[in-house]
Amino acid sequence: MSYIDLIKERAKLDKKTIVLPETTDKRTLLAAAKLMEENIAKIILIGDEEKIMDGAGWLEIDLERATIINPKTTPKLEEYVNLLYETRKAKGMTEEQAREILLKDNLTFGIVMVKANDADGMVAGACHSTADTLRPALQILKTAPGVKLVSAFFVMDTQFKDMGENGTFLFADCGLNQDPTAEELAAIADSSSRSFKSLVGPKPVIAMLSHSTKGSAKHAMVDKVVEATRIAKEQYPHLVLDGELQLDAALVPSVAKSKAPGSPVAGMANILIFPNLDAGNIGYKLVQRLGGAEAYGPMLQGIAKPVNDLSRGCSWQDIVGVVAITAVQAQLA
Repeated sequence: MSYIDLIKERAKLDKKTIVLPETTDKRTLLAAAKLMEENIAKIILIGDEEKIMDGAGWLEIDLERATIINPKTTPKLEEYVNLLYETRKAKGMTEEQAREILLKDNLTFGIVMVKANDADGMVAGACHSTADTLRPALQILKTAPGVKLVSAFFVMDTQFKDMGENGTFLFADCGLNQDPTAEELAAIADSSSRSFKSLVGPKPVIAMLSHSTKGSAKHAMVDKVVEATRIAKEQYPHLVLDGELQLDAALVPSVAKSKAPGSPVAGMANILIFPNLDAGNIGYKLVQRLGGAEAYGPMLQGIAKPVNDLSRGCSWQDIVGVVAITAVQAQLA
């Protein structure tokens, strides 16, 4: 059974309610129909019911079991306006502005539904940038207690079953923090360990990646990863973590023996922490597009409730997978 099939089975054990706000995109509607057909999650669609059902007819899919919420007609609008206003008034938002935003921006409306406990999570990003998708989540839901920063990860399901956790890896940060400091990289490693345990497997093994292995190159970028490794080992001593490691040293046992002998991680890593967003974004897309891996994310870690992003190049099948993961996250929230 594939990684995502296992996640779907977990999601079915305790069905959660997930908001899909991008209802003008046919991929969203196709995914919603499949999610309900397979009983993976309860689905809320935000938009005009007539237009959504017209889209369902054109696509020849069944959306009868979906809950459709039109911001313009819902009796809960004033409740949501007040909730958004109270959450953002310290930043200068007025009630009138809150109402205008909720009537125009389905993504913010969905986040407020999650904030109000009328939904367990939200998935969006098929036709919005990561910034547009994540901004309202960060502003309204905030970070979870005890978390230093919110970061993003991908679950990568590869064909190489002798690597990672039966071929599955967690890559971070590939979607949010552009140039994390050493301390932030250490915090991302800790969050990634917890995400791995909840979504992939019981034994996270973390490689702090660089273009250098154990001093083979000298540069400020290498120094940052070395310092991040030191901080992580000091602040999170429970982690199985090492760095700085080149990718081949992190994954290939024979290379690890020559480049990083004695490392508790080298050759066995299943979590890859990238030094910056350039490396992370390029890395996951190479593994996906040339390596044939299934990529699920970017998923958020460290936020108070589950909200996850999609690549604008995603398929409807990708949306199904990310919703299933989001539902499992909601079970654990």
